[in-house]
Amino acid sequence: MFDLIIIGGGPAGYVAAERGGHNGLNVLLIEKAKMGGVCLNEGCIPTKTLLYSAKTFENALHGDKYGVYGDNIRFDYGKMVARKNKIVRKLVAGVEIKMKQNNVTVVKGEAYIQQRNQDGFVVNCGDETYVGSDLLICTGSEAFVPSIPGLAEAGDIILTNREILEMKEQPQSLVIIGGGVIGMEFASLYNSLGSKVTVVEMLPEILGNNDAEISAMLRDIYTKKGIEFNLNAKVVKIDGQQVTFEKDGENFTVEGEKILVSVGRRAVTTGFGLENLKVELFKGGIKVDEKMQTNVPGVFAAGDVTGFSLLAHTASREGEVVVNNLTGRNDVMRYNAIPGVVYTNPEVAAVGETEESAQAKGIAFKVAKLSMAYAGRFVAENEGGTGLCKILIGENNGKVIGVHMIGNPSSEMIYGACIAIEQEMTLAEMEKIVFPHPTVSEIFKETLFAF
Repeated sequence: MFDLIIIGGGPAGYVAAERGGHNGLNVLLIEKAKMGGVCLNEGCIPTKTLLYSAKTFENALHGDKYGVYGDNIRFDYGKMVARKNKIVRKLVAGVEIKMKQNNVTVVKGEAYIQQRNQDGFVVNCGDETYVGSDLLICTGSEAFVPSIPGLAEAGDIILTNREILEMKEQPQSLVIIGGGVIGMEFASLYNSLGSKVTVVEMLPEILGNNDAEISAMLRDIYTKKGIEFNLNAKVVKIDGQQVTFEKDGENFTVEGEKILVSVGRRAVTTGFGLENLKVELFKGGIKVDEKMQTNVPGVFAAGDVTGFSLLAHTASREGEVVVNNLTGRNDVMRYNAIPGVVYTNPEVAAVGETEESAQAKGIAFKVAKLSMAYAGRFVAENEGGTGLCKILIGENNGKVIGVHMIGNPSSEMIYGACIAIEQEMTLAEMEKIVFPHPTVSEIFKETLFAF
């Protein structure tokens, strides 16, 4: 008999298991594949590892801008992939060690929820049956593959995030269907390595709900680097290596050695007996309240399976909320300060309201923006680079409600903006914060004084 059974060992599941075991719960975690889930094995970590290799190569190519010269600069794609695999194995092993250190029972195999009886929730895995007082569902998400004529017939030409990370050789040309975060990161990777990259996006701009001005800046930067963008373009047919899309009433064709389908992800809610508990769904995911509780008492859900904020760090925090409430510490999940990062070169990072979302919600705001060049450290480390910091302040209360940046290393700075929004800091309070000099993070302070 377990206090908590967790189905799925991704960021939501393994963090909840670690926290639960640490706080005295008897926890069972069931994972059908590798610990760490999509993020660690097929997403966050492998992509960032390859992106760093590509960035290192690109920086070496342009070392002359910094007075550094090298001959015959080249890369070995096979070694990049081998390094990626080594890092993934190391981190998976690290998660497994954490489970042991916190007395979590880990079972490998496919879980199936049988029922809820007087003893608790009955879950099968292989030939074994387990019972738990509470149940946490963390089955994650999978790549959504739309029904495009010819797609199924194209065979191994078609890739999702899973298959593209398994490639042993770099494609010389790549068509990416979808200009969201995943699509742009792979576009950045292969563009840096010299592949011909074409992006076909159905919306008027890349990066979906990100700040429109910064999204356009990133697109402009990559257009100059050689990526071809086709916006407002709906894919209507795939014929082998050819992708046909419709734009302004006309059909156009682009071609690539490989075609990456990156049009979003969907929650995994089938195949593990969820229907036996009559858990309520909402917009394709499991419906939960602010404590990650479903409509069935004792059943919780966290991570991508909720279909709400499909980010690893969101999932981890949701898992923490579940365990905190199970161990007597009242906690609720808030989504007002969830950061989002695009690990392109340059990076894009954001948190809170955009100008567009604030206007749609009727929030009165003031906006200030400043070039990253106002930070001396940025100029020193980004020769010829461009960047922007944009801050939104609520007009009625003076609080920070949104921060958006493009420029390296935005990913490492955005947490400061998250703290400001989560703590509801005002412009006056932010102005009193002392930033270290010289750092790129000083751009926050400089932008605040632009109000």
